[in-house]
Amino acid sequence: MEALALLPDGLGLVPAAILVFASFFTSALTASFGIGGGVSMLVLLGLFIPVAALIPVHGVIQLGSNTGRAWHQRENIRYDIARPFVIGSLLGAAIGAWFVVQLPDAVLKVVLGLFVLVVTWSKIPGVAQLGHAGLTIGSTLVALAGMFVGATGPLLAAVFAQIIPDDRKAVVATHAAGMTVQHGFKVLAFAAAGFAFFSWIPFLAAMILSGYLGTIYGTRLLHRLPEETFRRWFRIGLTILAVDLLRRGLTGFF
Repeated sequence: MEALALLPDGLGLVPAAILVFASFFTSALTASFGIGGGVSMLVLLGLFIPVAALIPVHGVIQLGSNTGRAWHQRENIRYDIARPFVIGSLLGAAIGAWFVVQLPDAVLKVVLGLFVLVVTWSKIPGVAQLGHAGLTIGSTLVALAGMFVGATGPLLAAVFAQIIPDDRKAVVATHAAGMTVQHGFKVLAFAAAGFAFFSWIPFLAAMILSGYLGTIYGTRLLHRLPEETFRRWFRIGLTILAVDLLRRGLTGFF
């Protein structure tokens, strides 16, 4: 009964234990391959927690996971790319928090899915040479989309893979830094909008701790992966996630 008192209303002890256990593996997945963990966690959370809490709670968990990964892999972060995302992410989160006319979720999923596929399997001219202004605008759009669909990590990962074409460690670490900023501003926006995070604190702390342990394990795997192997599975993973976004988006139309 004491354990149940530490959990928010609507979340039982067994579902909470399953989610904490899963946090290790989803964080390890992203730490080793750069993608997949955030979307997987969003799906799992959707099975057990109320819809109204899904995006803000997922945002805190991903903030913890990405912060841990960015810290653990900090020597590989490309700060020249990460810094412009601070400005763009702040703008995107601010616009999203006060956006009156919300685009349909199905439309956003289809657009994101198509864009991820295009960026993953084609070389977009000029992406690798984007300046600070281009990175700022791009991060604004990604942060804005993230306020509505929750998991835009694949989109950011696909763009970073083009900007950093030959260093898997920098892709994963810089992606973690970028998502830390975006999830941080998202959480602040939801807090300002009145979401009650307090009752979720013990559960979220356990999720973040489990996720950091997964990050340590996944980082070891990343260091052992050859660059070519990483890129191949990175593309396969992005494609699977993009197709799933399209599936969920198209399903929402019917």
